[in-house]
Amino acid sequence: MPDRFYDVVVVGGGNAALCAAITAQRGGADVLLLEAAPEALRGGNSRHTRDIRYMHDRAGAFVTGAYTAEEFWEDLQRVTGGETDEALARLTISESADLGDWMPAHGVRWQQPLKGTLHLARTNVFFLGGGKAMVNAYYDTARKQGVEILYEAEVQRLNVDDGVFRSAVVARGGASGEVRAKAVVVASGGFEANIPWLKEYWGEAADHFVIRGTPYNQGRLLKELLAHGARPVGNPREFHAVAVDARAPKFDGGIVTRLDSVPFGIVVNREASRFYDEGEDFWPKRYAIWGGLIARQPGQIAYSIVDARGAGRFMPSVFPPLQAGSLTDLAGLLGLDARALVATVEAFNRAVRPGSFDPSRLDDCRTEGLEPPKSHWALPVDQPPFWAYPLRPGITFTYLGVTVNRQAQVVLRDGRPAPNLFAAGEVMAGNILGRGYLAGFGLTIGTVFGRIAGREAARHAVG
Repeated sequence: MPDRFYDVVVVGGGNAALCAAITAQRGGADVLLLEAAPEALRGGNSRHTRDIRYMHDRAGAFVTGAYTAEEFWEDLQRVTGGETDEALARLTISESADLGDWMPAHGVRWQQPLKGTLHLARTNVFFLGGGKAMVNAYYDTARKQGVEILYEAEVQRLNVDDGVFRSAVVARGGASGEVRAKAVVVASGGFEANIPWLKEYWGEAADHFVIRGTPYNQGRLLKELLAHGARPVGNPREFHAVAVDARAPKFDGGIVTRLDSVPFGIVVNREASRFYDEGEDFWPKRYAIWGGLIARQPGQIAYSIVDARGAGRFMPSVFPPLQAGSLTDLAGLLGLDARALVATVEAFNRAVRPGSFDPSRLDDCRTEGLEPPKSHWALPVDQPPFWAYPLRPGITFTYLGVTVNRQAQVVLRDGRPAPNLFAAGEVMAGNILGRGYLAGFGLTIGTVFGRIAGREAARHAVG
């Protein structure tokens, strides 16, 4: 372990941590970044991302139109149902305005927007090479700036006295040592990879969850901060969770296991019953609730079913669909009651009202007299071959975190801000995301608060 006293130590190795480290170093601080993963797996959940949401007042080379602060705020209110800290949310939105320039200045390259079901060409900008290229660019920038980086360095404990950070105890290479610094930025994610912790809120159902991202997000630092008096924020049962292919690996399957087929067919549980409106809103505003919906179904399993009309309208899973020439045969492949599945589909088809199908807008193809309804993009499921994907809850990150202020300082239970203890990224995202999600917004929070935490930590350390 380095026998040095640093200005700033950053705990974590993803987007928020790297933004904090780069910004703190630019602020004149001597910075050490501690990443728990080995170098080949660095970057946390950020390496599985592909786009970021930001406000902008006009179209550009990589976005098709303006996305104003007020529209951004209205979208956030809609998906969270108002469960957000308005001051921090508006700060995040306003501070995102320069990301279109700041990120390329630190090595990130954009690409033309993807097409299909995403509806993100106007509001979000995509990384050339995806999240892994973004993470690699940031690591390269940080290294060139002089940030010292240690891999496979797991912070086991924080030494904090009455809200003042003193040092971190770090395990690495079979040994442990103490790292001292004037300030610390905690950006080490949530606790989604800690199944026993998830079981405290979800019971045995958590055994059926798939963790889309890194297995290193065990929540150890979140638990440390809470033990040292940080004020908790966020519902521990809430998370960003999508529908992933049930054949995905337990950890680190990433975005290629996600299923975007939901709006183009129906979804049934193991009793062959529909349980939610598949066409409630545009997919980027609803895809992150489907993990939670499936988590509440029997056995935490569901099945996305489309017919020949739906096939080809969505980005395919890395796994091929199960395919059959009839619903009865498809039920056999899925292990479902064939009569129940046929009855569900026939009831759905009878309820479909004609309209002008258009996946680029909230069209008028809907059901009538059916519960739950399908509000948009409802077409009869009656043209073979029929496809099905088995679905599991794919947990991206948890919303339980620590309260922060506008300077990204951790707020203690008595309301005092910790003077040299900062947090950024998923560990504090629950301040802004009480529930729900907007595509690309997790990276927005991480980038904005990573930069704020880095700036304020450097200011504390070197003035």
